[in-house]
Amino acid sequence: MPMTAVIFDRSLFARRRARALAERRTGADFLLTLAAEDLADRLAAVDRHFSRALVVGDPTGTLASRIAAGRVDAVVRADLLVSGVDGGGAVVIDDEALPFASGAFDLVVSSLALQFANDLPGALIEARRVLRPDGLFLGVLAGGETLTELRQAFLTAESRRTSASPRVAPMAEVRDLGGLLQRAGFALPVADQDRLTLRYSSALALMDDLKAMGATSVLVDRRRGLTGPALFAEVAAAYQEMFGDPDGRVRASLSLVSLSGWAPHESQQKPLRPGSAKMRLADALKSPPETGDG
Repeated sequence: MPMTAVIFDRSLFARRRARALAERRTGADFLLTLAAEDLADRLAAVDRHFSRALVVGDPTGTLASRIAAGRVDAVVRADLLVSGVDGGGAVVIDDEALPFASGAFDLVVSSLALQFANDLPGALIEARRVLRPDGLFLGVLAGGETLTELRQAFLTAESRRTSASPRVAPMAEVRDLGGLLQRAGFALPVADQDRLTLRYSSALALMDDLKAMGATSVLVDRRRGLTGPALFAEVAAAYQEMFGDPDGRVRASLSLVSLSGWAPHESQQKPLRPGSAKMRLADALKSPPETGDG
């Protein structure tokens, strides 16, 4: 079998996020909170009681608490972090190879974890594997044009000096994620996205926020060594020039892609077999005959 390309240094990501959680700057976890609220609201709209749920990518415990307060009997928290996970009973996992038996859960929820998967199709297949028939998967990940402005600013600044280095992770497009859900074996797959625009006093403030989230670059092909303050200043200047607003603040794009799918079950609605329609499409679309004026 072909080897999966290693895009992200996931152990480095775990260490950086653990350090960010240990330092815990107020408000730095706003994206985790936003994702938790979105997932909890979507789950509340599902008229179903769940016996055992798996929550992946919830280092602060916010999402697990929201889900446990709903129609769920038991919640298992699991995360990539090697240390720093809040609360007891959490399981350190690799979400590309979940250490649970097939069909162990009837609900799997993934929050802002899948965008760091080296094997995204494999991670979705794993989520599908641990679901019981008619179990539900919900996920949210950063995708699309997230941080495209920062990517362009770094490219512009570094191109003026030497060759550019990858700085911002590649993001999956919503049009592809629906197909990946189907490929992973989910029934009734849905993928949609919300586009948000964040505003910062400067690009430096944005980068400081990313550091406080533990979300700085963990690309395997990133340029090694320290990045000097002169380059950061050039990046900030390029960012301001290209994406600055009249009031001096800068914009940062964020795309949150929401995923849902069900483990197949015979009770679920199924598409009609080809040729089973009782009326031809041409007949259904035929307009009634026009009548004259008399």
